[in-house]
Amino acid sequence: MPQANQGYWPRHSSMILVAVAAGGLLIGLVLSWQAARYAGLVWTIATLVVLASLFVQVAGALRRGDIGLDIVAALSMSAAIAFNEPLAGNVVGVMYAGGQLLEAFAEGRARREMTALMGRVSHSAMRYGSSGLEEVAISQIRPGDRLLVRQGEVLPVDGVVSGDAAALDMAALTGESLPRSVPPGGEALSGSTSMGAAFDLVASRSAAESTYAGVVRLVEAAQAIKAPMVRMADRFAMGFLLLTIGIAGLAWYLSEDPIRALAVLVVATPCPLILAVPVAIISGMSRAAAIGVLVKNGGMLEMLARVRTAVLDKTGTLTHGQAAVMDIRTTPAFAAETVLQAAASLDQASGHVVAAALVHVATERGLPLSKPESVQETPGTGIEGCVDGRRVVVGGSGFVQRTSGCDDPHALISPEMRASMTVAVAIDGVLAGMIVLKDQIRADAVSVLNDLRAAGIRRLVLASGDRVEIAQAVGRALGMDAVLGDLTPEAKVAAVRAEARDGPVMMVGDGVNDAPALAAADIGVAMGARGTASSSEAAGIVLLVDELAPLVKAIAIARRSHRIALQSVSVGLALSIGAMVVAACGYLQPLEGAILQEAIDVAVILNALRALR
Repeated sequence: MPQANQGYWPRHSSMILVAVAAGGLLIGLVLSWQAARYAGLVWTIATLVVLASLFVQVAGALRRGDIGLDIVAALSMSAAIAFNEPLAGNVVGVMYAGGQLLEAFAEGRARREMTALMGRVSHSAMRYGSSGLEEVAISQIRPGDRLLVRQGEVLPVDGVVSGDAAALDMAALTGESLPRSVPPGGEALSGSTSMGAAFDLVASRSAAESTYAGVVRLVEAAQAIKAPMVRMADRFAMGFLLLTIGIAGLAWYLSEDPIRALAVLVVATPCPLILAVPVAIISGMSRAAAIGVLVKNGGMLEMLARVRTAVLDKTGTLTHGQAAVMDIRTTPAFAAETVLQAAASLDQASGHVVAAALVHVATERGLPLSKPESVQETPGTGIEGCVDGRRVVVGGSGFVQRTSGCDDPHALISPEMRASMTVAVAIDGVLAGMIVLKDQIRADAVSVLNDLRAAGIRRLVLASGDRVEIAQAVGRALGMDAVLGDLTPEAKVAAVRAEARDGPVMMVGDGVNDAPALAAADIGVAMGARGTASSSEAAGIVLLVDELAPLVKAIAIARRSHRIALQSVSVGLALSIGAMVVAACGYLQPLEGAILQEAIDVAVILNALRALR
């Protein structure tokens, strides 16, 4: 009958209680053979020690406003002493303290994947300096630093592989059993382990902003929030307590035998409520973490089990978000290099995936980028600011035309190009050009969407800030049920809320412009855990790598965990109430009831741990 919150009962305290209770029980049994008059005294003292600790815990719960079901255990041990049944009271004490240890073991095993994630943080790294290699704390690493990663070391920061290819074990992020080969110039994520020869890594982010730092922060938050089913158990606590006291009181009244009331109290087991639910939910969260899906709290896992509609962003979610420049159309007064250089210089201040693509292309072409100033960005729509003393506006055609007052950018491109991704550029209030890009659909997008339907998602909606023509072309290729384009962040929120009329909605996105919709959805899923990105902060679930496939597995895990939790509650409570009725009728003695109670506890916890498989 232990309380689910292990924070107030450190494991060593439970071990001490088990030692006292079990020691008293054994010593009493030995004395009962040769000095029976002292056996009861020993059992009583051992019970009082456990009871005193229990009263402290119950008092703390009451101060917080929690009606803990451990009150039943306190009543049963107190009644055993009052009615001169010290052996039964001592057995209940042993079972109670043992339950504390059993719960600690179960929760520890359930959290093992999440705990393992937090235990892989690097504390130092080998950095190339003016005098050679030097070991430095990861807090001293800055973007651009060149690091040496040796075999077996955990990557301390995100970076780009330099020199030879790297063989990386990414199991901590993705759950993959086989290492990945990352070629020179490829991105390597912090938290991965080097499995091959030593290689150089050029840091792209500081340690605090790297992927794994974000994972650790999210894990810490995930372990501190109660799930709705756990809160539901708390609400049922008072009802179960009143039912237990009612049955015990009625048995005493009808039989005029207080021992029957004691037997009812002893056999009353709230563990199906206060243990099965959190253990099953935490097990599911841990299992999801093992495949690279970080669920921030139990409520999100429960919601994932119920979701039937998925709204997905396009860029960076269903597509790679790494657009390639196909063409640059300019007005007569501007050269293509000038347009690209101005756009890329300004886009250095943006976190959008298209902005990153333009910066990458300009850098590859050897164009010098200037520092942007007085930058103002409208997430998902466009950005404006000053570059080399000139006012530059970059973004969607409508945004650039409204903001700069220039001519219609569409006049620069042919009708067939309008189905491609385009970025308009205006310089000093004059239309400078249109950059035409192409963003490839993820190779696994079609199969993943089919798997989502097979997993129970009945409706798939594409919601994109890109033009309607581009969104519809992608939507047709993927077989989406509905396609929405030209959406501002506010319009994405409205789209999510409109879909919510038919049941719980899951929103999947990756950009700054997706953050409001991720927060508005019943459950938000962010692609990748990159530092403190607003999408990862707003979402309830974070995919640790930019892949959709783990989400399908996470849905299956969530539904199985939810099913196991409900099964444990219903079967466990049925057994508990049945045993209370049998005890009330006089067919169970207090000692027998205590043993039966613990058998039910063990069965319930072991069943809940099935969610780990």
